[in-house]
Amino acid sequence: MFTGDARRFLASIPDRSIKLIVTSPPYNVGKAYESRKAIKSYLDDQGSVISELCRVLRDDGSICWQTGNYIEKGEVYPLDIHYYPLFKSLNLRLRGRIIWKFGHGLHASRRFSGRYETILWFTKGDRYTFNLDAIRVPSKYPGKRAYKGPAKGKPSGNPSGKNPSDVWDLLNADWDTKIWDIPNVKARHPEKTAHPAQFPVELAERCVLALTNRRDIVFDPYAGVGSTMIAALKDGRRAYGSEADPKYVEIAQDRINRLVKGDLKLRHLGTPVYVPGANERVAQIPSEWLNGHPTSYQTTLLEP
Repeated sequence: MFTGDARRFLASIPDRSIKLIVTSPPYNVGKAYESRKAIKSYLDDQGSVISELCRVLRDDGSICWQTGNYIEKGEVYPLDIHYYPLFKSLNLRLRGRIIWKFGHGLHASRRFSGRYETILWFTKGDRYTFNLDAIRVPSKYPGKRAYKGPAKGKPSGNPSGKNPSDVWDLLNADWDTKIWDIPNVKARHPEKTAHPAQFPVELAERCVLALTNRRDIVFDPYAGVGSTMIAALKDGRRAYGSEADPKYVEIAQDRINRLVKGDLKLRHLGTPVYVPGANERVAQIPSEWLNGHPTSYQTTLLEP
């Protein structure tokens, strides 16, 4: 893992050597690890990084670019929309726009609270890796049979499961839909570190399984505390990463060492999202909310 600016490390990587790039770039929202800039200046800087990423990407490789929104004076700038022309200018092809849905995040009082981010999946060409069997999900109707043609009466599906759509909803079935319902890394998440915007290993692991083969190289130019690298190493891939903040590099290296030893705490792929039971205290409506003016909770209780 390289400590320093991503562009410095990228300059040392040979052309067409990386199979998959999975990353979450700074959102330009003023976190401790970034300097807030005008939106145009921010996108210009990211454009120069993306150009280098395209250079090192294999002809059969993919980029998964996970991002959220930039907010200025209360106005929302959806960064994936602003990023799209940067990738298209380099002749990359958008294969999927995936929604990562999570249950907790920053609350808002003058707009709807944000509960999703997006992953743009681009390929460099039309020949790319996509491991369908690694990501099949159970069929909703496995007993369905063909009703006409030469296969009439025979099972019409695949015994390994169905091809997932581009909406992935883990509450229904793992990999089953374009919304990925994966908890973000907050206080009680088993993977939580000191990083304020850490994404879960599970998010990167899905991209790794679908878009690479064993021993392929996976690279994260904004590696943070190493979630992408851990996902790659966990599934038998090689991993490169660069990170500007030395304290995050130290955390990432410690996490990788613990992965090798077998004692790294992870939320494993496909773990159901926790839903509190009706009798749990956190699921109870506070009595104070029921003794005053009508609330949405009272309205819900009164509905037939």
